[in-house]
Amino acid sequence: METLVWIIHIIAALGVIGLVLMQHGKGADMGAAFGSGASGSLFGSSGSANFLSRATAVFATMFFLTSLGLTYFSSHKTKPTGLMDSYKSAVQPVAPVDAAKLAPAVPVQGNAAGSKAGEIPK
Repeated sequence: METLVWIIHIIAALGVIGLVLMQHGKGADMGAAFGSGASGSLFGSSGSANFLSRATAVFATMFFLTSLGLTYFSSHKTKPTGLMDSYKSAVQPVAPVDAAKLAPAVPVQGNAAGSKAGEIPK
């Protein structure tokens, strides 16, 4: 069922994109005066705007409803969906390390061992 909703959602999205790109804006009437031939279109002089706007509204409604449906499906999933979700259950937690065991028993200070590494060159 979810796959069908995804297919309809993608078709509706592409339909909205295509129909919006096919429609002319408010400023397109000036271009029609210079010979673009808007009055001789397939749907007549005003039929294309009416048909395209209604088709856009239908596709936008389908897109909205499928978006709600996909949201519903994603909120009711029970199995892990990603690689990291399945990996987290297989990893065991690490025991905390005691910091006192990592510190040296006697700290080494300056040049106690007789090395010249701590001296300042003259």
